[in-house]
Amino acid sequence: MGTDRDNGSLYTKIEGKVATIEFGHPASNSFVSELLDRLTKEFEKLSDNEEVNLIVLKSEGDRAFCAGASFDELLAVSTFEEAKTFFSGFAHVINAMRQCKKIIVGRVHGKTVGGGVGLVAACDYAFANVNASIKLSELSIGIAPLVIAPAVERKIGVAALGELSLAPTEWKTAYWAQEKGLFAKVFETTQELDKELDFFTHKMSSYNPEGLMEWKKVLWENTDHWQSLLTQRAAITGKLALSEFTKNALSKFKNKQ
Repeated sequence: MGTDRDNGSLYTKIEGKVATIEFGHPASNSFVSELLDRLTKEFEKLSDNEEVNLIVLKSEGDRAFCAGASFDELLAVSTFEEAKTFFSGFAHVINAMRQCKKIIVGRVHGKTVGGGVGLVAACDYAFANVNASIKLSELSIGIAPLVIAPAVERKIGVAALGELSLAPTEWKTAYWAQEKGLFAKVFETTQELDKELDFFTHKMSSYNPEGLMEWKKVLWENTDHWQSLLTQRAAITGKLALSEFTKNALSKFKNKQ
């Protein structure tokens, strides 16, 4: 049973050396600003927790993993500063994941859209089941996946990013995502996923934490400029979100729900 809170939910459980962050929102685990802010702070806190060697990121329920940005909040945005602040939320989360000293493992149990794909890409390793189709729908609503693009491109390359983003109404399968490098492993059932995830995290968390930390630095080399780049991209996206095209597209989408 998922949360019914308008601002979503965020819980962290620590077992052994593994911290599991679980986020949720009644609208298909989408993100409102407050939830993005809480997730950013949680990664920052766990990064400095010496009792934790590894972080697992998951979402509530058994349907969508993440529907990206909250359409309700996007529709409510009326000024450039509000729009920039909203999209900066995704920038802050991705940068927090990038700078986190701990290896982050994603557990992707269902469909993932837009900003959710960015979060998966910002994980260091990701497990998925066959239901974990992905889509970058941004262009179809008048914006573009500017903020998450660096993280997604880093994982799947420019060609695959183009294929994914330029077909904004088309779902790509979990096996497509695995082939391109977004997912490390794909399983036929969630039960198989969780069994392998438990084995993997237990083993990985037993490794030298200093070794894991130093290796993560290598994996994220040449990304220091993201601190300013993603904020700049958030400003451009915020401007696009205020356009008449985007407002109309979002309204039409909401009316279909």
